[in-house]
Amino acid sequence: MVAREESEFHRTTVQKKSDREVVVTRTFDAPARLVFEAWSRPELFKKWWAPRSMGMTLRSCDMDVRTGGKYRLVFGDDPEKAMAFFGKYLDVVPDKRIVWTNEESGDAGSVTTVTFEERDGKTLLVLSELYPTKEALDEAGTGAQEMLGETFGQLDELLAGLSPH
Repeated sequence: MVAREESEFHRTTVQKKSDREVVVTRTFDAPARLVFEAWSRPELFKKWWAPRSMGMTLRSCDMDVRTGGKYRLVFGDDPEKAMAFFGKYLDVVPDKRIVWTNEESGDAGSVTTVTFEERDGKTLLVLSELYPTKEALDEAGTGAQEMLGETFGQLDELLAGLSPH
């Protein structure tokens, strides 16, 4: 019974909510304050964001996590083939919500909203990606959201080291 509860606890769900929106949920065994820190402090974010199975390196991580701030993430070992992801933070409420734009795709970029809801010392995280059109979502696919299961597992590992229990 305990093993089943653990697997359900750490399960990442990915749902296509509409023609334009994909929603990913996961519960973390840490308070919202720590989960928010892992999303908002570059030195922590770098430790878990890139899926290990893809062999990607997060070369640089510039994040000014505040309403109106900007971010720029650069992936790849070869500077000639590096991939950059960038945008701005539209709304940041500490320990509750982060909303940002994904501007690397131009007008087809999504807006990502991550919410942190604490329940009995655990945090329900809900990540929503809203695309401007059905075609933009179709072109993006759900591959990045599917990889969040692995990425969130890495976040679990980081949070276990930060967590007070």
